[in-house]
Amino acid sequence: MVKLTLSPLTPLFSLAGAALIGALAVSPATAAGGAYYSAELAQPASTGRFVARDVVWLCEGASCSAARGTSRPAIMCAALVKKSGPVTGFIANGKALDADELARCNGKG
Repeated sequence: MVKLTLSPLTPLFSLAGAALIGALAVSPATAAGGAYYSAELAQPASTGRFVARDVVWLCEGASCSAARGTSRPAIMCAALVKKSGPVTGFIANGKALDADELARCNGKG
């Protein structure tokens, strides 16, 4: 008969796996206050959930938020404008686009 012996590290691997699964279950956009991007639209969104530049945007009225994408904030803003229409404010990681950046985002600069 074959005798199996577990590694002394087996409980550690189990704990690390459980922590990884738990971390993946809560996305940055759904965690309380965890949105990387937030935007105010000039008009309320026509849908509460849509994708722009591979990022899922969640909107309530004219307020939208999303998890971090892989593009620069100006590009993410322009992609949002293409899907939702003009924006009156755009924040990435707590930093708002200035008036010139916002004008370029809306295609006016």
